[in-house]
Amino acid sequence: MLKNLLIAVLLSFLFFSGCSMKEYTLFQDDNRSEEPTDINETVYHDEMVFENKIQPNDRVGIMVYNQSGAGPGQLTSMISSRGSQPGNVGQDEAKGLLVTQEGTVRLPLIGSIEIKGMTEDQAAEFLMEEYGKYLRNPYVTVEIMNQRIFVLGEVKHPGVVPVTNGTMNLIEAIARTGDLTDYAERRGILVLRGDLRHPDVRMIDLTHMSTIEISSLYLKPNDIIYVQPRASKGRKIAFDEISPPFQLVSSILAPFVNITYLAKAWNY
Repeated sequence: MLKNLLIAVLLSFLFFSGCSMKEYTLFQDDNRSEEPTDINETVYHDEMVFENKIQPNDRVGIMVYNQSGAGPGQLTSMISSRGSQPGNVGQDEAKGLLVTQEGTVRLPLIGSIEIKGMTEDQAAEFLMEEYGKYLRNPYVTVEIMNQRIFVLGEVKHPGVVPVTNGTMNLIEAIARTGDLTDYAERRGILVLRGDLRHPDVRMIDLTHMSTIEISSLYLKPNDIIYVQPRASKGRKIAFDEISPPFQLVSSILAPFVNITYLAKAWNY
């Protein structure tokens, strides 16, 4: 009788804990296909040659040099916006100049100027032309300083990964977060890109070369990588949830089980 009661209690806890995995998993969509996303050759080539463009709310580091003498190497630094700005924000968040909602930055000599929609090289060329109106031989470098990827889910060190080389692929992003955990679903890694209300969602399977060949592992700044958990993670969560109450019930019923056992032994 008591044995059956214990089994019933355990099954009840397992039943009510069945929703643990569903509550734990992010970015669920019943309409999304579980098959890897097939990327055609045209899109793949475009992502290979992708260059990030300056957008509002970006931070840009701008260095302006002027040739101070006849020698080709005699450059003098005139303006530097790469360092941190004063304030209480974090160092990485305060580097460079903030691009306004209008896509402009304010610089010495040339004032407020629009650089939105330009690549780093295009912005540098444009600013050299503008500074050429005031300086004899200006040289300008531009760097987008807040390029980053967000990695969530079953990686050892989830977080924000800076893009330092202008581009990054999925393997590098995972490597920088300490590799996948044992509970990672390697057949269903999600990459979310673009408008967060209606993102472009890709499913990538890293377990077979045939599925990697139809995918694109190239990432863009502000992409969100979500490594989904395997079903075994849900069972572990459910077990962790039911263990404390089940142990409590077991400790309460243990004396009665012992009494029943002793009573049967006495009758024998």
